[in-house]
Amino acid sequence: MVQKFSIGPLTVPDENVPLLIAGPCVIENRTMAFEVASELQRISLEEGVPFIFKGSYRKANRSSASSFTGIGDREALDVLSAIRQTCGMPVTTDVHETKEVELVSRHVDLLQIPAFLCRQTELLVAAGESGLAVNIKKGQFMAPEDMALAAAKVAQTGNRRVMLTERGSSFGYHNLVVDFRGIVKMAESGYPVLYDATHSLQLPGAGHGVSGGERQYLMPLARAAVAAGVNGMFFEIHPDPPKALSDAAVQIALKDFGAIVKQLLQLYRCVQSLQSR
Repeated sequence: MVQKFSIGPLTVPDENVPLLIAGPCVIENRTMAFEVASELQRISLEEGVPFIFKGSYRKANRSSASSFTGIGDREALDVLSAIRQTCGMPVTTDVHETKEVELVSRHVDLLQIPAFLCRQTELLVAAGESGLAVNIKKGQFMAPEDMALAAAKVAQTGNRRVMLTERGSSFGYHNLVVDFRGIVKMAESGYPVLYDATHSLQLPGAGHGVSGGERQYLMPLARAAVAAGVNGMFFEIHPDPPKALSDAAVQIALKDFGAIVKQLLQLYRCVQSLQSR
């Protein structure tokens, strides 16, 4: 039985609608971030589904030292705070070191632990001690059942507001695969499970210093994840993906996102209806 908890006004998990986390890979500038947030507001009103806005305030893990890492920590966190206050939706960003947690926690409702850092005990404990909900991305090197151990590091602080996110597993060089058994195995931990629909499409490091990707497989894999029983979905979206400063190969075009949400909502409600019988 998955334990429910709140993130701002949202209940996780919700049998009626999936939790949707969406936004640009990184905060590139204030104008673009608000353009994305405004579209999420529109979709939320039209479809009756809540969103958590996502945007990395800093990209600490890039393939090349010359890759864009952000507009500056303070500036990016101020953008997240402004979206939180102006648009009235919860926000999330990732943290990479324990020293970041206190500062970032003042600006967001949910802390994200990057996949490469999902075994970092001190980081997980610091995130738990913040009192905020914590979303742990499954490492590309981790067995899904072992993610319960990562969640336990947060829970030992007394904070059980934890989610686990599937984002593919390394398969040789420059390739990820999604084993959908992992969604079921992670759900056995008792924590909500999300599916990262964009990072699961990555070809890490395959783009000559940047990550490549296979965006054409977005919907088949996203539909499979919903059918497997995920409690929510994670998407990176951008007004002009080819010009994105990070993860250009897998981010979803903002103009296409509403139709994607509509289709996945229909499937989610169908799956929930079958499970309740």
